[in-house]
Amino acid sequence: MGKTTTTATLGSTFASLRGDRVIAVDANPDRGTLSQKIPLETPATVRNLLRDEQSIEKYSDVRSYTSQSRHRLEVLASDSDPAVSEAFSADDYARTVTMLEKFYSIVLTDCGTGLMHSAMQTILEEADALVVVSSGSVDGARSASATLDWLDAHGYRELVSRSVAVVNAVRPRSGKVDLPKVVEHFEQRCRLVRLIPFDPHLEEGAEIELERLRPKTRNALLELAAAVASDFPASSFALQDRR
Repeated sequence: MGKTTTTATLGSTFASLRGDRVIAVDANPDRGTLSQKIPLETPATVRNLLRDEQSIEKYSDVRSYTSQSRHRLEVLASDSDPAVSEAFSADDYARTVTMLEKFYSIVLTDCGTGLMHSAMQTILEEADALVVVSSGSVDGARSASATLDWLDAHGYRELVSRSVAVVNAVRPRSGKVDLPKVVEHFEQRCRLVRLIPFDPHLEEGAEIELERLRPKTRNALLELAAAVASDFPASSFALQDRR
């Protein structure tokens, strides 16, 4: 389970439990796949939303640009053409989030793998919480740890200290992996660590259906959602006009 699947499962868990609106934005410049995790209701992308920004006045206006799963998670897709989506700038992201926060209580962002992507600085500066995703393998842990190193070195040490690490277990019998050691490593750097067990449904890479997850996986996702939500600022729950 990678970062996109983590975004979709975490978002679906939040949306299924809460009475307010939850949306996930695909900010991956390399042809993001977040929209493939839920039934596609519209070909519209974040670029279309920004183009029509001046006409967005109420929730129903935004809703025509998003797809929604039966768990009530909405997704705002990225452009399928990498040449177009590469132009998604820091200003574009800031405008997108400002617009969405008027109508949604939780806005999740599925970031690209490149820390130097033009919008990344704004994404990090706007974030109330950071979720770092690692596979249960040694290579995966090293890669995620390198991301934390980069963030530490570029002025985001406080965000790292408040982050939640997600360690995804590998397929059973796929080799010897010392998961407790991987978890311990991230416990020394992050606020909390949550281990997500291997699940055949998530390995499919298709649309996410929470009912098809194993009970242990569902429980782990509930614990992850609670861990992330525990660091939400009080203002996240302020009443706003989200018609």
